[in-house]
Amino acid sequence: MKVEAKLAEMGLVLPAPIQAPPGVRLPFAVVRVRGARAYIAGHAAQNPDGTLAGPVGKVGRDLTVEQGYQMARLTALSILGSLQRTLGDLDRVTAWLRVFGMVNCTPDFAQQPAVINGFSDLILELYGPDAGQHARSAVGLAALPFGIPVEIEAEVEIAP
Repeated sequence: MKVEAKLAEMGLVLPAPIQAPPGVRLPFAVVRVRGARAYIAGHAAQNPDGTLAGPVGKVGRDLTVEQGYQMARLTALSILGSLQRTLGDLDRVTAWLRVFGMVNCTPDFAQQPAVINGFSDLILELYGPDAGQHARSAVGLAALPFGIPVEIEAEVEIAP
């Protein structure tokens, strides 16, 4: 399994490290490795240069389900970029264990799973059904930082 080769075949690029908006401090590790686990802080969709990707706003008002799906897919690339920088090789991820997907949405929006599928579908495509299968939650929230439509955190098992 060569995840980075698959990404290249698909024409996908991992973004640069996150560029926080002016005046914003991020006093935490985006990936924390302990033993055989990597805990991944909440990530958002990024542009290739590391800035936050748009559009921003609420799914169900400002974004469609399809746009939310694409933002979740970009968030997967953001997480993969952080993992690659921390681990040195995405093939060190032996199993995706848990994914927590948050959707900034209107109170009546109930398609959070369809949005977070953008993340899950890409991880399954890259890692296959054994390593890529994960437990998952997809919840709707009244707001997310900077108006982002999707935030995702995860936990993975890694090889030494």
